[in-house]
Amino acid sequence: MANRFVLNETSYHGAGAIQEIAAEAKGRGFAKAFVCSDPDLIRFGVTKKVLDVLEDAGLPYEVYSEIKPNPTIENVQTGVAAFQKSGADYLVAIGGGSSMDTAKAIGIIIKNPEFEDVVSLEGVAPTKHKSVPVFAVPTTAGTAAEVTINYVITDAAKSRKMVCVDPKDIPVVAFVDPEMMDSMPKGLTAATGMDALTHAIEGYITAGAWELSDMFHIKAIEIIARSLRGAVDNTPEGREDMALGQYVAGMGFSNVGLGIVHSMAHPLGALYDTPHGIANAIILPTVMEYNAEATGEKYREIARAMGVTGVDEMSVEEYRKAAVEAVRKLSEDVGIPKDLKEIVKEEDIPFLAQSAYDDACRPGNPKETSVEDIAALYKSLI
Repeated sequence: MANRFVLNETSYHGAGAIQEIAAEAKGRGFAKAFVCSDPDLIRFGVTKKVLDVLEDAGLPYEVYSEIKPNPTIENVQTGVAAFQKSGADYLVAIGGGSSMDTAKAIGIIIKNPEFEDVVSLEGVAPTKHKSVPVFAVPTTAGTAAEVTINYVITDAAKSRKMVCVDPKDIPVVAFVDPEMMDSMPKGLTAATGMDALTHAIEGYITAGAWELSDMFHIKAIEIIARSLRGAVDNTPEGREDMALGQYVAGMGFSNVGLGIVHSMAHPLGALYDTPHGIANAIILPTVMEYNAEATGEKYREIARAMGVTGVDEMSVEEYRKAAVEAVRKLSEDVGIPKDLKEIVKEEDIPFLAQSAYDDACRPGNPKETSVEDIAALYKSLI
């Protein structure tokens, strides 16, 4: 069976990358931008950095900001109606996963109106037409939504997240500018950074992994492990490295899938509105222990990439433990809580476990699992 790999047509990296937006828009003959960005980024002037680029180039735009941290079906449908009225012909998504996921869903529905209910996009939907062109400008170093074919929308009525996978939604151009990320507070930097590490580790051990994806994931683990602490301290080097590391992780996992860390994190976001990166970071070490027996020698390379020395002299049991402990130590160093005691109610575990088992990320887990296994993992964290 052939392995498919889907990436952006073009991406720009480094300080000042957003200045290329104008040239890309003009070069592609675009007339008006529909800018998706969340209210906080607008309030704190982050979105304005991109709007200034558009204005200086004489490029018209309209801003849409009805986007929640965990974007809902309603956010998407309202956005579709606003886009249709705007006269825009391309989208500019500014933000973390919430803005970019909303923009992807809007872009797909505009070109595939038969999916206007949004719910029918869950999983791998049979869309026929490519999305409205999306320019993606990440403001967090974590989701890598600017280079993935995935997006996640919350069905608020059912308290569940819908994972949508569609190669037709990938942004045509990504502008990965660390200067767009330097206003992130420490807590958000830590959470999104651990989300990126989760992408890299889960992508490396997922059932669909192969040599090309492994290359991206191991390098991403290495970059994130050496730079996340610095990024949390807001060093320029840490910010720039994390901007790259999270993107490299996205290049990999978007094409091979994830596992039950993500499938367990998604219901926490839907039910409790838990920040996705926090949920992933708390769950990751425990699920790594659970999956260890199904990963061959891969934990040795994870440990090496995390900066552990002497791994070649370690036994299988030792390097697997070292990999898990290195991840746990990084999480602790950047201030992530150790467990889910303040988040999960025990009476909700049956619902959470079933939701996680039904999640689109679960089949990628390297170890076969069950609702009962997942419930036990949740219980071990409270």
